[in-house]
Amino acid sequence: MAVKIKLKRLGKIRAPHYRIVIADSRTRRDGRAIEEIGKYQPTYHPSIIEVDADRVAYWLGVGAQPTEPVLAILKKTGDWQKFKGEPAPAPLLVAEPKKARPLFEALGGDDSGKGEAITQKKKAEKKDEAAAESSEPTEA
Repeated sequence: MAVKIKLKRLGKIRAPHYRIVIADSRTRRDGRAIEEIGKYQPTYHPSIIEVDADRVAYWLGVGAQPTEPVLAILKKTGDWQKFKGEPAPAPLLVAEPKKARPLFEALGGDDSGKGEAITQKKKAEKKDEAAAESSEPTEA
């Protein structure tokens, strides 16, 4: 049985994310997997790549063959170079954690309502003007 390291697609139609899995080469893309060893989310900026390096090294050591997309991912994480004995690549970009927004009350915000709207409705003004013109007597 030939074992492959491949991507298993999950997610919605236009929002895919993938699991990096160990599977028999004869199984379908989203079929049964032997083991899940990581995840890949390409829609985020920068994309999220998480790989269990120990399990990747084990499966590469016993002869599992990565598919082309997985090979590209393993080259970015440095697991492929580690397996082949080559120098490691540059570190991956990591997204900055989002800053917490200050609380509304901390900024001195006032939650009391102001009451009425400032601007008048335009339709009401037109009706009032039309009623005023029609009530005036015309000189003949």
